Amino acid sequence: MIKIDPPISDLSAQETLVERVRANAAAHPEAPALVCGTQRVTWGAFDGRINRVANALLEMGVGKGDNIAVLSSNSIPYAELFMGIVRAGACATPLSSMASPDALRKMLEDSGAKAVFVAEQYLHLLSDFISDLPLERVAIDFAHPDFADYEATLARADTSDPMIPIEMSDAFNLIYSSGTTGTPKGILHNHQMRAAQMDRVSPNGYDDNARTLISTPLYSNTTIVAFLPTLFGGSTVYLMPKFDAREYLEIVERERITHTMLVPVQYKRIMDVPDFDSFDLSSMRVKFSTSAPLRAALKADVLARFPGKLVEYYGLTEGGGVTVLVADENPTKLHTVGCLAPGNDIRLIDSAGNEVPQGEVGEICGRGPTMMAGYYGRDDLTSDYIWRNEAGEVYFRSGDMGSFDADGFLVLSDRKKDMIISGGLNIYANDLELVLLADADVTDAAVIGVPSEAWGETPLGLIVLRAGATRTAADILAQANATLGKSQRLSAVEIRETLPRSTIGKILKKDLRAPYWEKEPT
Repeated sequence: MIKIDPPISDLSAQETLVERVRANAAAHPEAPALVCGTQRVTWGAFDGRINRVANALLEMGVGKGDNIAVLSSNSIPYAELFMGIVRAGACATPLSSMASPDALRKMLEDSGAKAVFVAEQYLHLLSDFISDLPLERVAIDFAHPDFADYEATLARADTSDPMIPIEMSDAFNLIYSSGTTGTPKGILHNHQMRAAQMDRVSPNGYDDNARTLISTPLYSNTTIVAFLPTLFGGSTVYLMPKFDAREYLEIVERERITHTMLVPVQYKRIMDVPDFDSFDLSSMRVKFSTSAPLRAALKADVLARFPGKLVEYYGLTEGGGVTVLVADENPTKLHTVGCLAPGNDIRLIDSAGNEVPQGEVGEICGRGPTMMAGYYGRDDLTSDYIWRNEAGEVYFRSGDMGSFDADGFLVLSDRKKDMIISGGLNIYANDLELVLLADADVTDAAVIGVPSEAWGETPLGLIVLRAGATRTAADILAQANATLGKSQRLSAVEIRETLPRSTIGKILKKDLRAPYWEKEPT
């Protein structure tokens, strides 16, 4: 693999997650570790189940660094599996339930997974091919002749800690992109990368009295960066198998939740609950947001009505440069994603790879303590992802465009690949989306480039209207274009019932673009 050599922060944990979880269980075995619905598991019981998972894997012949796949919604067994896999010295490989059967097959083949643990809810995604693959198959919550039973497998396993020696350079998890075409890329994180994230534990108040509510899926890095610090701090993880805004508020109130990680679409749905203000949310200490930019107006609404601090992280699953916006401390910077996190560096480059002057827009290239080990088995892709500074140090190319303001706050422009080049001019879709979202009748918006014989491509606005709105697409288009500069104007606006999003709230622009680019330009 290509040597990345991320900078090691002095603040980073010097022990692995495996060591800390083991120590937490020994320190307070009767304290709650996991809650999911009516199920509650103490730290002592959690530790015992982790041991059983690890020993069951070892009995299957799983060795150091082997990839072990899981396909499930959030659950107590999923949490047990995640930590049991890494305690066995193996690499947790969570699979996206949003991926197609073809993509899932490619993930399993590419990873060379030695075993897969499957929940009944997602069996249909694997059923056409899973028997063809040379791996162990375990059913988490159902009976099937081609699958071993999860509980029976664990019942036969030893409860003692296998004490597999873990090095910081060992693989921790492998997260695949959930693309529908081609071979998904596997993003490999090692124990050092995850340990580096634990510098956020104490500053963010993850002590043994913290209660973190997780409502995004455990296959997402967004979720993992809240799940792991909670366990590292000896806190309690509350798992929602499926997000529902009202149920979320009920859990926060009932369980006196102190911490949460949400994506922007979840914040929007929560704040739109008609009787939001009737819930007692006073226990909340810190709310996090990541995966996609949180709109400034929504940040302001959260700050005004949802107790506790609001912290937005900008970063990528691959890692690299991280910025942090503590929104409540920077109310005039809500249009940004904050300043550099300690130990991180970001450079902005042009298409030729040269750094751009202060204040200009460039592609964001980042370097920091939390960097992936590389794309699994794909040094070619890893190499393409790298930019090096004058000293030869590795930075990851994000594909995002942005600029730093005079105070050092990062302002995102758009995804590089989402940039629309119309008549030779660069148009940032995000700029146009902000104008559409400023319309009182628009609740959601995306701007994509569509083919144009005259311009090569041209921006198209796709919008969702508020309930009861009577204005037409032409009305929305006229108002938007009256605000936009001549070179930015939308060619058309189309009204949609909804916009497709991933489970972590990102608009699936590739899906939106596909029908237009399959046609001849008009």
